[in-house]
Amino acid sequence: MTPAITLRQLRAILAAAAPGEAVQTVETHMSWVFLVGERVYKLKKPVRFPFLDFSTLAARESACREELRLNARLAPGIYLGLMVLREQDGRFTLVPEGVAAPGRTVDWLVCMRRLPRECMLDRALAEQRVGPAQIDALVAVLVAFYRSAVRVRLDAAEHLSLFQREQAANREVLLRPQFALEGAACALDRFDQVLLHERGALLARVTQRCIVDGHGDLRPEHVCLLEPPVVIDCIEFNAALRQVDPFDDLAFLALECDMAGAPMVGEQIVKECAAGLPNAAPPALMHFYTAARSLLRARLAMAHLLDVQPRTPEHWPPLAQRYIQRGLRALDAMERLGALSPGAGHGRP
Repeated sequence: MTPAITLRQLRAILAAAAPGEAVQTVETHMSWVFLVGERVYKLKKPVRFPFLDFSTLAARESACREELRLNARLAPGIYLGLMVLREQDGRFTLVPEGVAAPGRTVDWLVCMRRLPRECMLDRALAEQRVGPAQIDALVAVLVAFYRSAVRVRLDAAEHLSLFQREQAANREVLLRPQFALEGAACALDRFDQVLLHERGALLARVTQRCIVDGHGDLRPEHVCLLEPPVVIDCIEFNAALRQVDPFDDLAFLALECDMAGAPMVGEQIVKECAAGLPNAAPPALMHFYTAARSLLRARLAMAHLLDVQPRTPEHWPPLAQRYIQRGLRALDAMERLGALSPGAGHGRP
């Protein structure tokens, strides 16, 4: 929470604004999320990480405004506006931006329409309720988005260095002796090799102007199968992490469908998007993106254990192991395509 207000105080303010509605609270690394009736309120934590800085009021306001602007692209009508938290003489008020309230501004919240849980793609995948009509509708939204997305002018070497920096961060976390993750060293060594092998393909995607201002975090839990579908929670805090090859975004979505036990859904989404978009990525590059996202997700899982008080610590190592194994399968697929020398890497299982 911002130092100016406690979690209990803010929950009380939200409860008073919606009499009779329960206030559900969800904590993430970067935010507090409050579910209140038909609304969702997101308060960014005053935190600083290597990839974001929410430590000042101005930075949090800017990030909130970017969240509204960017998510309007794939979730029109879902992001409703900003709320202003103000304080005077120890008393707090929460009002929509533009509504007069006494005192000083101490924080900003994003206000959203609450989406029906049963329509979220992760729930639909778990319940095996995703059929051709839902896939076609989602593909239509994604193809239209990537066709109209702003093309990003990048320095090719800088685009390559992003993967190198992520790989260095993966190594720093996944190879910690206390984690003892099976196959991690092998996966990381093999990825080093394919990063060299795919250098030309990655640079070609930049010179061919394939990189767009995309989503950056395209996962089933961010997709709601309304009519038409909407996609929420793009990366707003770091433009470099959002400037992606559309097929990197799509490989991530397919990976997460696979991890949810529905690989055919992800494969069909990628296939249909490739038919509707120019410059589809070649198979080897799709496997590369899958391996890269798998190692990233393994790292993010284990990073929870680096918190002072990790939440559900027993959950993260098995999940990280699953991602490492999925990354190894993607690297095996690259080997079959000739993008990786047979048996490359140390300690391959």
